[in-house]
Amino acid sequence: MNPVRLLACALVLSPLAAFVTNAADAPANWTKHCAKCHAADGSGTTKMGKKLQLKDYTKQAVQAKLTDAELLKATVDGVVDEAGKERMPAYKEKLSDQEAKDLVAYIRTMVKPEAEPAK
Repeated sequence: MNPVRLLACALVLSPLAAFVTNAADAPANWTKHCAKCHAADGSGTTKMGKKLQLKDYTKQAVQAKLTDAELLKATVDGVVDEAGKERMPAYKEKLSDQEAKDLVAYIRTMVKPEAEPAK
């Protein structure tokens, strides 16, 4: 390949490569931003999760009631209660749009199979 073309490609692709390598993956973001309240497995069984009575994302019934748009909005804009008190901080300044969407997809993987009813 022509050295000039090679240099041009490198200049064009370098910023993209830096962006891709700087973007944390969903499990890392979950651990960094979410697990301290929602628990590593999404069950909400941490001390803070119990205090706030967080939803258990490992349950199919809980996930069925939540749309991706609702989960994304909560992640990006945060959650406040009826009195206006913050229950969850907004992450729009800490996560890219794609990282927030990836977190929603990651939450969807947390569902544990329901136990079969005894016969």
